[in-house]
Amino acid sequence: MPAARKKSLPPVTDEALALIASWFRTLAEPSRLKILRALEEGEKNITEIVEATGLTQANVSRHVQSLVEAGMVGRRKEGLTVICFIADPSITDLCDNVCSNLLKRLSNQVKKLGGS
Repeated sequence: MPAARKKSLPPVTDEALALIASWFRTLAEPSRLKILRALEEGEKNITEIVEATGLTQANVSRHVQSLVEAGMVGRRKEGLTVICFIADPSITDLCDNVCSNLLKRLSNQVKKLGGS
């Protein structure tokens, strides 16, 4: 039985699709996902992100910049300290949905292989 048909989506230009693809490419880097997960716990400065992720300070700074440019993470200064935070809460929902779907798929694969 075919799945229920969703309402049709509005047309999207090639330029818009390129922007969407770029946004997803930003998420395709595991280090950036580590940073996002660390920031889900709350605002952190760069040193705290380094400690939470195990990445180097240079890597964290570079990846935070990419996340900021994509609009996923925001930054503000408190004195000499840069505080990072999740600027787009929908990114947390997206990551939660992807993780849930992966868990379901893996669980189904385990069942097919005779696991429990």
